[in-house]
Amino acid sequence: MSVNKQELQVAALCNGTVIDHIPNDKLFTIVRLLGLEYMTNNITIGFNLESQKLGNKGIIKIADKYFSDEELNRIAIVAPNVLLNIIRDYEVIEKREVELPDELVNVVKCANPNCITNNEPMTSILYVIDKKHCIAKCHYCEKEQRKEEFVII
Repeated sequence: MSVNKQELQVAALCNGTVIDHIPNDKLFTIVRLLGLEYMTNNITIGFNLESQKLGNKGIIKIADKYFSDEELNRIAIVAPNVLLNIIRDYEVIEKREVELPDELVNVVKCANPNCITNNEPMTSILYVIDKKHCIAKCHYCEKEQRKEEFVII
């Protein structure tokens, strides 16, 4: 298939964000986490697309939307290393890989049911102590938890 025909499969984005290289099994989780089903923006979702890097991948194009750090942190918990492309006037002005931040503030609940954050109205703060294995430690009770234990707020 020629490059021109490939480009015609999905309309070009004038302004907005493209989230690329999403693992297939995480695509709809990201849609839910970002609340895309409630947006009125033009959104294109590609599923099971060919990828040299992943074999198959998902992609999300959102017109006129730029994400906050908090939203990007939610993506990073589910699918670290997705590629974010910022588009203005049909041009990619910024490309960056989404990665886990050093702190997760009001993004993940502490896994300790006795933690003060689960019993009082306060900000949840977890420090990412191992980005490779996705391990975080609660600021208050110091409980360590793995990605599999994360409950996103």
